Amino acid sequence: MTPPQPAPPPEPPRPPDHATLARAFDAVATQYAATRPGYPPALFDAVEELAGRPLAGARVLDVGAGTGIASALLRARGARVTAVEPGAQMAAVLRTAHPGVPLVRAVGDALPFAGRAAFDLVSYAQAWHWTDPARSVPEALRVLRPGGALALWWNVPDPAAPWVAAQEARIARRLPGYHAHDVAADAADLIRGLGRGLHPQSRVLRWTRTVPLATHLAMLGSRSYFAALGPAAAAPVLADERAALLDVFPDGLVEEAYALALTVTRRPAPEPPAPAHLDPSPSAA
Repeated sequence: MTPPQPAPPPEPPRPPDHATLARAFDAVATQYAATRPGYPPALFDAVEELAGRPLAGARVLDVGAGTGIASALLRARGARVTAVEPGAQMAAVLRTAHPGVPLVRAVGDALPFAGRAAFDLVSYAQAWHWTDPARSVPEALRVLRPGGALALWWNVPDPAAPWVAAQEARIARRLPGYHAHDVAADAADLIRGLGRGLHPQSRVLRWTRTVPLATHLAMLGSRSYFAALGPAAAAPVLADERAALLDVFPDGLVEEAYALALTVTRRPAPEPPAPAHLDPSPSAA
C-alpha cells in the first residue's frame, strides 16, 4: 500500500497591486500611529540645508501625511503645516492627534489648490512612491513659490545592519513582491528623467531607535503589504519573525536601524528679464 503523500506546501500569497497597497493603511491607522518611527532632528537640518531656508515660518504642504507623524515634527520646527491625506481613517487619526494642523483630503497627483507660488516646501514622508511622478512632481512645482523645494524622504530598513538584511530577505522569500514599489534609491533619477531641467540632491542619514519586540512586530504589521494581507494571513509570518528576532535580541528589545533616504529638489526661480536695449543713435530731427 502506497503511503500517503505529504500535502504540498501552501502557495505563497499573490502580491497585492499598487492601488490595493496604497489603500491598505486605513485598516491599520491606529497601529500605524502607535508604532511607526518618527524622524531624527538631523533630517530636518538636512532639509533646511538643501532647501536653502529654515523651516521656522515656512509654509509647508505635507502630502500623504498619514497620521501626522512628519506634520507634527515639521510644526515643532516652526513650520506652518497643511496636511494632505487621502485615507479616511488615517486622516481621522491625524485630525484627532493634531487638531491644530489644517487637513485636506486629496492626493499628490491632483492637489486641490488654485493658483501658484503658495508654499515654501512640499514634503512627502514615506509617501511619494504612491504617486505617479509624472503628475505629482508638476503638481508640487505648481504650488511651490519660485525657489521653493520638494522634499521626499523614507525610513528605509538599513541593509548595513546584518539582522535587518536577514529579516528583509526572510520576508521577501515569504511574500512575493515585498517592497516592489520602493523608489527611495531611485527618486533623484526619476525626477531628472521627467525632463524638466530639475536638479535633485540626495542624502542618506543613518539612525536607530530601540523598541520592545511587540512594537517592532506591530510596526511590521502596519506596512502596506501586511495590511493588505489581513491579520490572519500576516500572523504566521509575524510569528516566525518573533522567533527569529528573539535569537538576536533575547532581552526582547529591538534596535531598529534605518538608512533615511532624503531627496530635495528646488523649483527653479524665473530668469530675470533681459535689460532693455536703448538705441544709442541720436533721434532724427
